[in-house]
Amino acid sequence: MTLDPQFHSQLYWAAGLSLYVLAVLVLTRLPYQAMVRRGMEPIRAVYYNRKIVHMLAGGVGSLAVPLVFVDPWFPLVSGLLLTLLTNLAHATGMRFYWFQTDDNRNDVKFALMWSTSIAALWWILNDPWLAILPALYMAFGDGVTGIVRNAFIRKRSKSPIGSVFMLIVSAPMGWIIGAMAQPAIPVWGLISAVVATVVERYEFGPIDDNILITVSASAVLLFGVYWGPLF
Repeated sequence: MTLDPQFHSQLYWAAGLSLYVLAVLVLTRLPYQAMVRRGMEPIRAVYYNRKIVHMLAGGVGSLAVPLVFVDPWFPLVSGLLLTLLTNLAHATGMRFYWFQTDDNRNDVKFALMWSTSIAALWWILNDPWLAILPALYMAFGDGVTGIVRNAFIRKRSKSPIGSVFMLIVSAPMGWIIGAMAQPAIPVWGLISAVVATVVERYEFGPIDDNILITVSASAVLLFGVYWGPLF
């Protein structure tokens, strides 16, 4: 039996992007070492690195999804395998210490929410660009937020200054991708960015900001598509 050439193409892209993400996970050890050598507290270097991983792995990977895949299966499986890898690193004690910490598994939740939110929205809305929007908020919006807070507050915090920068990054993405939908829903895209920015400041036990951002933004987009354009 001959497999569909489209399947082969997606398989190669999934393998290539997975290797790219693994390279990001490994090579971000270098900036961590450089920051520590210059006298930065290791935990602050970890927080910087975690956001670098968010953007280079999660953000770039998100943008690639609608460009190279024709259905959500490969992103879903790839994301779940990454979830398993990062969770095993915690469970075995062989952590990627340059971006993982022993007091939380937020990186695991990031990978899980990335894969499940993209797949679920794609299946429901049949729009890969809308499907990646919550993941973009989580990757780039929250990524910039963490870097700004770490630079100004010098520790992991939920300072409002980070929220300002998250909205600056997320609002254009919400508007532009919302405008690409059929029918166009740029206002709902903008609302989803605002909601994601607001909920990012909160955590409820095991429910961290990665879960809140993707779930809340996805809910807004689903409602927006159901309701239709506001203007």
